[in-house]
Amino acid sequence: MIMRNIFLSTLCIFAMSFLNGQNGNVLIKNGTVITITDGVKENTDVLITNGKVSQIGKGIKASANTRVIDANNMYVMPGIIDAHSHIALDVVNEATNPVLPEIAVGDALDPFDVGIYQALAGGVTISHAMHGSANAIGGQCETIKHRYGTYDPEEMRMDGAPRTIKFALGENPMRVHGEGRNVPPRSRMGMEQEFRRSFAAAKLYKKAKASYASGKTKTPPDYNLRMETLADILDGKIIIHCHSYRADEIMMLMNVLGDYGVNKICFQHVNEGFKVAPELAAFGAHASVFADWWAYKFEVYYSTAYNAAILSKNGVVTSINSDSGELIRHLYHEAAKTQRYGGLTDNEALRLITINPAIQLGIDARVGSLEVGKEGDVAIFSEHPLSIYAIPQYTIIDGNVYFDINTDQIDMRIDIDPEETLPSFFEHGDHNHDEDGCMEGVYEQLFMENHK
Repeated sequence: MIMRNIFLSTLCIFAMSFLNGQNGNVLIKNGTVITITDGVKENTDVLITNGKVSQIGKGIKASANTRVIDANNMYVMPGIIDAHSHIALDVVNEATNPVLPEIAVGDALDPFDVGIYQALAGGVTISHAMHGSANAIGGQCETIKHRYGTYDPEEMRMDGAPRTIKFALGENPMRVHGEGRNVPPRSRMGMEQEFRRSFAAAKLYKKAKASYASGKTKTPPDYNLRMETLADILDGKIIIHCHSYRADEIMMLMNVLGDYGVNKICFQHVNEGFKVAPELAAFGAHASVFADWWAYKFEVYYSTAYNAAILSKNGVVTSINSDSGELIRHLYHEAAKTQRYGGLTDNEALRLITINPAIQLGIDARVGSLEVGKEGDVAIFSEHPLSIYAIPQYTIIDGNVYFDINTDQIDMRIDIDPEETLPSFFEHGDHNHDEDGCMEGVYEQLFMENHK
């Protein structure tokens, strides 16, 4: 035990040493800078000062306490953003009730998850750590920065990022509750009524609070965190991110939200979104999709790799996500598929993994493009990031280098389980293409309940 603790302590220091001496100041020299919002700039420098982009131009000089990276013959782009992930979470699903908006995955962030570092190795600086899809109305999510090396989960949070929440349509909540527990919803009709009942109850709660505040009633309603959260959704204070596949269900939820005056929604997966792209655009809904992942269960059989391109061409703010601890490292490859399937331009394809997911998370004023004043989140590639030959070289967050392909150690785990094995073939484990990453842990929970 003593030797193991010494080993762990040594490894922790080893893993965190790459942050030593960093101060949020870095000058990236002579790169091909892909700004996303202001074109591509050849042989250009990017200066990040105190964690913010302070200059973009040629021949920039920096103070002595600034790290310099020579990006000659390299490509510099904004840090990649994954709008749908489950890394850094100790728990993904609270599957005990079809409506549980009061819970939050941010209460169970796991800064030791080596998947955070592996995402950094793919140029990903921010991810949307989401509750799973076992509930019609699930838990609140957390937008995190991949500040790997900290022991403090609070340091993972992106301070000031808007609140988000997970909804789900279709088979997942139906199977968990209707089939698994014999409680509603068992059908897609029942799914709609879960949303309507919940919003109706929240309206009554809001009315009771308003009556008390105005003096019309003498007694306030009993404080109810579930109702408080639902009321915040009705008031536009929380962005809905909804697990979805079928076009009919997507239309159903837009109709429900329209009836209650809610318009802040990003449909996740949205495999049949191409069927209702004009309707999504008219509603103002966003879409976060897989590049070419479908047919892993019955309700996902009808899809197309042209989905992202069709949605984009119809004016829907679209991103490509991973929902996977493996694909998160390859989002630049996933984005490139839209050039084969849909003919998107370089900039249109890269928007799918930068500024568009930033818009969907409500953080586009801060990240998602390289602009003066924005946060210093950068990914540097050996080749154009849409090339199959591209290899990430550096990943920078707030002006600090968190991934350096040349100097990082082979094993960057912060904590070691001596019985853990890391497969040589990485596409393995909980996040695989046989099931949603959104359903992590649910079936084990149901099995235990049914075999008490």
